[in-house]
Amino acid sequence: MSINNTYKVLFMELRHLKYFLAVAEELNFTRASEKLFISQPPLSRQIKELENEIGAKLFERSNKKVTLTEAGKYFKNQITNQLQELEAAALKAKKISENISGIYKIGYISSTFSSTITKLTQLLTKKYPYLTIKLYEVSATKQILALEQKKLDLSIIRAPLISTKINSRLWYKDSYSLVYNKNKFKNINSLSNLKDEIFVFFNKDYAPTYYNTLIEICSQHGFTPNIVHESNNINSIIQLVKHGLGVSIVPNSLKRSHVYPEISFLELDHIFSSDVLIATPKDEKSAITDLALSFLLKHS
Repeated sequence: MSINNTYKVLFMELRHLKYFLAVAEELNFTRASEKLFISQPPLSRQIKELENEIGAKLFERSNKKVTLTEAGKYFKNQITNQLQELEAAALKAKKISENISGIYKIGYISSTFSSTITKLTQLLTKKYPYLTIKLYEVSATKQILALEQKKLDLSIIRAPLISTKINSRLWYKDSYSLVYNKNKFKNINSLSNLKDEIFVFFNKDYAPTYYNTLIEICSQHGFTPNIVHESNNINSIIQLVKHGLGVSIVPNSLKRSHVYPEISFLELDHIFSSDVLIATPKDEKSAITDLALSFLLKHS
């Protein structure tokens, strides 16, 4: 239902629309008035007011029968769906207001998930005990589309983010680190020390900007990486490195959440960095989102 159509419905009194539907379904003013528990003259008056408001005749009336005009048939089809949506929206708003139910959807990419997001979920659960929080690990491209369609309430995503339908703000800047199996490789002090080794990267089609940045980092160190293994999940990449199946370049923030005795992180220079953004649909106001933003920005 378009916004314009929604406003048209709202500016008409809902009782007019309900009265219209009753008559449209019964095609009899007497039966419709009995169904609505009102007398027939006020019902006829309400229908006439609605027709005047719209500027169209909705019913053909005779002594024997009542029929819908072509305009009336069209209006009935449109209003039936719109009233159902309005009633559903009103019920949902009431339930959320009363903390009965509600769903809050958070998207993230695997390289940004951290204990902070877990703590955010705990905070929201405590504040809104009847709120259902759903976490989705989704690629940046799909997150942007979901935000534009308002299918996600909040996203943790890496720049770039180009959309006129989304608000975003910087959460934190992330540098990069070389990650390797320290039992297999000793005394590593530069990325170029491992230039001849097998590399494990994110899939190029899944995260093209991230992939190209890693290629550029290697190029600045004088080599082109031998990429043998690819994955769409940072945890899978870390596990491959942990088991000595390759080395990788990952966001430096991961060393706080992926602590294993087998691996080491070597922070690279800060020439290259990644902006981690908090994104929300534009013009969507929510007390839940306000609380989430406040919490995340205090724990950047």
